[in-house]
Amino acid sequence: MLTKKIEGLIAAPFTPFFQGGDLNLEIIPAYYHSLKANDVKGAFICGSTGEGVSLTFEEKIQVMNAWTTLTKDDEEFTLMMFLGGTNIKECGELAAIAEQHGVDAISFTSPYYFKPANVKQLALCCSQVASCAPNTAFYYYHIPVLSGGNYNMIDLLNEVDSKVPTFKGIKYTHEDFMDFLSCMNFKEGRYDMLWGRDENMLSSLILGSKGAVGSTYNYSAPLYTKLIQAFQDGEFQEANRLQQKSIDMIRLLGKYGGIATGKAYMKLIGLDCGEFRLPIANMNQEEFESFTAEVRALNFDTFKSVL
Repeated sequence: MLTKKIEGLIAAPFTPFFQGGDLNLEIIPAYYHSLKANDVKGAFICGSTGEGVSLTFEEKIQVMNAWTTLTKDDEEFTLMMFLGGTNIKECGELAAIAEQHGVDAISFTSPYYFKPANVKQLALCCSQVASCAPNTAFYYYHIPVLSGGNYNMIDLLNEVDSKVPTFKGIKYTHEDFMDFLSCMNFKEGRYDMLWGRDENMLSSLILGSKGAVGSTYNYSAPLYTKLIQAFQDGEFQEANRLQQKSIDMIRLLGKYGGIATGKAYMKLIGLDCGEFRLPIANMNQEEFESFTAEVRALNFDTFKSVL
């Protein structure tokens, strides 16, 4: 089981599709090597960025197999698999398969159709899913903007502590810094808290965060590596400047549609991951050309990941 705390950047890869919408697993080796070349320490596959909720059960297994083939012997690269959050039984089945294939960690979010009435019920869901992979680290995925699970994570830690043996930490994609810091300080830092908002990374570093999971690390990891280094070196003005550069880029992504824009941007680093599946809207060619021009105007190419 993964015992160390995760440090550094964990990318949330896009799931690559061919033009017709079928999985394009052929480019995952190049994707993996691109992350490695840019000092990314791991991948959080089939999450929000990876359209896990839009994949079939069989497709998730195919994506997982494509990644584990590359990472199973790479002790320096952490592979995290998002299971889902609505069908508890199916999440458990996928957790067991993930353990068989050597995934380093599994992750689960709050059910978002029939929602848990309280944190106690949420903890029961976590416990049931985690028990299906008893030798694999389990991370809760806190993303209330999508799941609607507006629970305080400090309450969840109190509920699962010593009750879910494999509970390792939380992927925290929210803006509640009070709750986040309380989780970091819980039981003298027992649990691994992974920051999930790229545009607020600097604030998380100030609170002591060491690891982060994000989508923009797919194509702009050098920006965040420099940001972290500037912070560690006490160059706070430079860290501030780099965080603003991240914010400017993320605002630009939002202007053209958000998460699907990031997937389109992958073409500019040489990895064509196709488009998002419905219901997400994709840019047309004219919009993509305008977006590309605005990226250049930001001088963002200096932070672009390389293959």
